[in-house]
Amino acid sequence: MKKTGDTNNEELAEHLFRIEYGKIVAVIIKFLGVDHLKIAEDIAQETFYKAVKSWQHNGIPPNPKAWLYTTAKNECLNVLKKTKRQRNYKNEIKDSALSHLESDNLVFTDQVISDEQLKMMFVCCHSSISKVAQLSLMLKILCGFSISEIASALFTSKETINKRLVRARKKLKENKVSFTLPADIEREVPVITQAIYLLFNEGYSPSEKDKLIRKELCFEAIRLAEILRHNPKVKNKGNCHALLSLMYLNASRFDARLNDSNEAVEMKNQNRNQWNRQLINKGIFYLNKGMESGMISIYHILAAISANHCMAPDFEKTNWEEILSLYDSLLNLVDSPLIRLNRSVALSKVKGNSYAINELDQLKSKTDIEEHYLFHSTIAEFHLEELDLEEATKHLNKAISLAHNERDIKLFKKKLARIVPI
Repeated sequence: MKKTGDTNNEELAEHLFRIEYGKIVAVIIKFLGVDHLKIAEDIAQETFYKAVKSWQHNGIPPNPKAWLYTTAKNECLNVLKKTKRQRNYKNEIKDSALSHLESDNLVFTDQVISDEQLKMMFVCCHSSISKVAQLSLMLKILCGFSISEIASALFTSKETINKRLVRARKKLKENKVSFTLPADIEREVPVITQAIYLLFNEGYSPSEKDKLIRKELCFEAIRLAEILRHNPKVKNKGNCHALLSLMYLNASRFDARLNDSNEAVEMKNQNRNQWNRQLINKGIFYLNKGMESGMISIYHILAAISANHCMAPDFEKTNWEEILSLYDSLLNLVDSPLIRLNRSVALSKVKGNSYAINELDQLKSKTDIEEHYLFHSTIAEFHLEELDLEEATKHLNKAISLAHNERDIKLFKKKLARIVPI
């Protein structure tokens, strides 16, 4: 039987897992070497397993992070001692690692964590493994994503992700990848920024059915981007600045995205006085810094779109013409069904709902976008504004059947209840 507070202990362990897992793996890899990446992951997993078990019986320690770091260090020491005795790994962990640990050199200071996580980012992006495998490895090791979350983020199956991770670890071992920063650091930055952006998105709109907003993931993504931005070897920081701008601007709306009943609130109904002006100002600052580089990426355009929303006094007074123009520019870089779906909102404001509905009908005929719940919730909104209640009801029901997150399902049911009784 669980003690009172056991659930809270598990929730804290899960929260810390998201934030600390990648830090623990990166610091341990410094001592074990990239060859033993899976062992480092196992040590991190065992650390959190022990945390849940211990905290259920003994309560949460005064400094949970320090407890995790000490436990991880002890676990690492145990593995090294066992390896030294048994000598049963094909590529034996070097004895020097044991002496490092025994002389208390394995430390978890903020500076050490930042340095090792940056190296880990570039290890994950080594040229010997494919781009999709790089992304999978980043999300697993640095971001603590589960296999199912990676599959959801990359629109594939858990089996595919498992195979990618196994192959990626094997490639890193075969190529004797060292735990150092590469000479050509700029080449790997796009993959790293993409993984960080996916991490932020998982926090902003969680794939898990019982989650609303996972702020800790969003701010962890921002922290990783800041580590990347501060490194002097990254000469062209335009992408980093633009990504930081986008994340800060989107994070500024957190407090307004949920009402007092913990239900999702759409942007048009949000209380803009709850938007965090400090984060908006940071976002605008980084957007301007990003523009100084002379480059234009998807992050620059998405950040500019978000900035337009953040600067508008209310939803209807948003500069929809500017946003539509930005979406058109975005399509020149990345033409995807989801971008066209998001663009349809601006299109409806500029050219009318009927025009937007027609565009979405054409999109449906050319892609599989109608299998996504957002297609149906978006087009339902256009039909509602046109007072076509029959079509709106049909699409809201479809959105409910396709959505996985209770946050979205509740919102759609609430809209549906205004049309017909459930």
